[in-house]
Amino acid sequence: MIKALRTLWLPALAFTAFAAAAIAQTPAATIKVGEFASLTGKEAAFGQSSHKGTLLAIEELNARGGALGQQFELITEDNQSKQGESATIAKKLISRDKVIALLGEVASGRSLEAAPIAQNAKIPMVSPSSTNPKVTEMGSYIFRVCFIDPLQGRLLAKFAQNTLKAKRVALLTSVSSPYSVGLAKFFKEPFIAQGGEIVIEQRFSENDKDFKAQLTAIKPTKPDAIFVPGYYTEAALICKQARDLGLEIPIFGGDGWEAPQLIEIGGKAVEGTYYTTHYSPESTSPAVQKFVADFRAKFAGETPDAMAALGYDSAMVLADAIKRANTTEGPKVRDALAATKNYSGITGMITIDAKRNATKSAVVVTVKDGQFKFVETIAP
Repeated sequence: MIKALRTLWLPALAFTAFAAAAIAQTPAATIKVGEFASLTGKEAAFGQSSHKGTLLAIEELNARGGALGQQFELITEDNQSKQGESATIAKKLISRDKVIALLGEVASGRSLEAAPIAQNAKIPMVSPSSTNPKVTEMGSYIFRVCFIDPLQGRLLAKFAQNTLKAKRVALLTSVSSPYSVGLAKFFKEPFIAQGGEIVIEQRFSENDKDFKAQLTAIKPTKPDAIFVPGYYTEAALICKQARDLGLEIPIFGGDGWEAPQLIEIGGKAVEGTYYTTHYSPESTSPAVQKFVADFRAKFAGETPDAMAALGYDSAMVLADAIKRANTTEGPKVRDALAATKNYSGITGMITIDAKRNATKSAVVVTVKDGQFKFVETIAP
């Protein structure tokens, strides 16, 4: 009887040893990273572009072995460019999908919706391009890899006066956009302090299509230029209607203009307009040229814009922090992100300051012959 039992035990022990070996060889779980983006809807050009940059980064990271012996898994959700969706998505990504960090959003308003969720859960969130200063003020777990609007506003004021030689500027602001309201304020203050004059201020709301009343009010004030701190759809329509009314003066804006749709919608009316952005694919930097080549190879010859470059940088900076933290634990990854210094990104050298923002130079782009062309770099 005892002999028989021992015979039965041997296969059992062998199976147990085999199972333990199999478990030891099982690949580690993936590092789940959540992304929320406007993949459809009004700002889809932003979201799609940033998402493509993020995808390219994740693929490159995994090709290099991922981090901590694990591969990255990107879980992406579409907020459809709608208010209120990002908070719901952030809750789902954190509670159901168990992501260890969030990447998003491009638009400041939607980042502001998700930030409290990430902060309360102690999940690091890195925005590619939300420039409103309030975003990182939401808490110690909220970061960004782009410059912020107070800096962008100062640089735009410098550009208006030094390059455009504009002393008298008309301001046309979207009152329903935190980005637009903030950038208008941060342009206006230094512009006036440097001797400039805001001759008239006009307002509109997101999704407006007719701007003739505002432009008709602007015309008799005879400004040297019009500043439109909004997004590409309204900016393109404003340019078309301004030209129809005979306003041939320079029109300029911020990084919210960055999208191919600016030219698709505006056509010849956006020729000679300007905007600030975060990088130029015309840069001769070897890193930028490799990024552009890799992006074109993956996305059917498409040239990456600033949103794509920032999406790429946001994922890479997060991965770098995870590697330095040597863990995916939220508080330790947060600390590593906060300690980021002189990270060489596609959009420039990234150092995260005490307020979890990146201070960088801005690039000015113009539209010439239906193409975006580099004009100059403006240092802080």
